[in-house]
Amino acid sequence: MFKIMLKSKIHNGTVTKADVNYEGSIEIDPFIMEKADLLPNEKVLVIDVENGERFETYVIKGKKNSKVIGVNGGAARLVQKGDRLIIMSFAIYSNEEIKDHKAKIVVLGAKNEIKDEFTKGI
Repeated sequence: MFKIMLKSKIHNGTVTKADVNYEGSIEIDPFIMEKADLLPNEKVLVIDVENGERFETYVIKGKKNSKVIGVNGGAARLVQKGDRLIIMSFAIYSNEEIKDHKAKIVVLGAKNEIKDEFTKGI
């Protein structure tokens, strides 16, 4: 038996740019990506805390230490600069793996600085 479980979460990331004319994706500072255990091209679910919009996209690397979180393509119409986002990735785990599973959580401040990071198990 397998379950889809939360793998990674960036909580309260602030949108620093939204570009509708860019190929669709969410651009994230590689330092934040590393802390949240996210890879380039990884699928993510994004929730805009300000307006409740939800969309799926994939991650691309921004400039290191830029603190960028940029929403691109059509999804850019769903957010505004300054909106807070929750960015989550999921993975499939077997019943054996679930026993030791811990999701990586990264909490950001208003300027996308890391305020807290921790793992959360079942």
